[in-house]
Amino acid sequence: MKRKAFNQLRDWKNNESRKPLILLGARQVGKTWLMKEFGKEFYDSVAYVNCDAEPLAKELFTEDYNIQRMLFSVQAISGVKPEPEKTLIIFDEIQEAPRGLHSLKYFQENAPEYHVMAAGSLLGITLNQGNSFPVGKVDMLSIHPMDFEEFLEANGEDTLLQLLHQRDWKMIDTFASKFIEQLHYYYFVGGMPEVVSNFVTNRDLAEVRRLQQNILEAYRNDISKHSSKTESIRIGQVLNSLPSQLAKENKKFIYGVIKQGARAREYELAIQWLIDAGIIHKVNRVKKIQSPVKFYEDLSAFKLFLLDCGLFACMVNAPASQMLIGDNVFKEFKGSFTEQFVLQQFVAMDITPYYWSSDTTPAEIDFVIQKEERVVPIEVKAEENVRARSMKTYMDNHPDAHLKGVRVSMKGYADQGWMENVPLYGVLNLPLIVNDN
Repeated sequence: MKRKAFNQLRDWKNNESRKPLILLGARQVGKTWLMKEFGKEFYDSVAYVNCDAEPLAKELFTEDYNIQRMLFSVQAISGVKPEPEKTLIIFDEIQEAPRGLHSLKYFQENAPEYHVMAAGSLLGITLNQGNSFPVGKVDMLSIHPMDFEEFLEANGEDTLLQLLHQRDWKMIDTFASKFIEQLHYYYFVGGMPEVVSNFVTNRDLAEVRRLQQNILEAYRNDISKHSSKTESIRIGQVLNSLPSQLAKENKKFIYGVIKQGARAREYELAIQWLIDAGIIHKVNRVKKIQSPVKFYEDLSAFKLFLLDCGLFACMVNAPASQMLIGDNVFKEFKGSFTEQFVLQQFVAMDITPYYWSSDTTPAEIDFVIQKEERVVPIEVKAEENVRARSMKTYMDNHPDAHLKGVRVSMKGYADQGWMENVPLYGVLNLPLIVNDN
């Protein structure tokens, strides 16, 4: 499989100001595979140390930060002698090794000729617990599940991928049924690399679900292992409430959905734990659609999404027959899968989305993004029969904002002047579409 992150890793390798690189991301998003495969392709050798599975790694950084001693220990554990510029040194699950993160500072200061990568499934948790962190001494890269384009390529649909890149909308419309078929698959399978690889190889839907269940169970085990008993219960309650939260017409997170009488102060830390672990994404409300959108952020109102649409489908136990046959997945579930899909693509594009809702009416615009100076309201529709009432009303009431909106739906591409319709399967073209206007 190919990952877009390879390009970023290659840029890191070729950068003369390169620092040790930390890969951040949830468990099972492919960090270990990326590091190893990149090492095989671009280096003469790879010295891999798993700081969780290898007992000796626990003592690797505790004595001192002498580079030569640490390099010798890496050689003893991995069986590979690190060579400057030629060997990629990998510290996996580095948060499990005492003082491991802090040691990266000394690689940057005293041995920049050695190429070092580090990763961990719960690094976000570690960093927010006050552990010593080498600020300014490391580079960082977030890794996410495979986006729809990566899924198409893994699934052998190179022609469809080329069409998306060319933005030949008439030709894309011609192949709409093929794109929709792949969208069905992606909603069901998602973008977790192991799950995608298994689906592409075996086409076994039951095995896809089993692997997804394993990943969700691993998340729950992490919650139990790395939080107090009281906090783990609350974290689990937040996670379990996501399907109900997203099934609502208004997807604003409501604490009362978790349990009757629940309050923000009880669950704020639980939500932050899941965000830090990379398991959920938080989309905050804005009171006004205007640049810079950050100025108008309302931190008290937000939506929560799972990191992956396939894991979400597994969590709600959506039957394969509903997901893959006909258009039920686009009609049912009140658009929850479609918003989850779009959010996931935004995250993969490193776009921070917000949403807007009225203080006085039920009007809501699903997402608001900012690219350069342009702010774009985005409505997400799961079907072809669509009307962007909330967005049109907002734009009519705020003519001085000079907004041009985007509707993402099952309809083909169309520029209506005040709004562009982009097909769901073409949402990864959104940055280019925004830049063209």
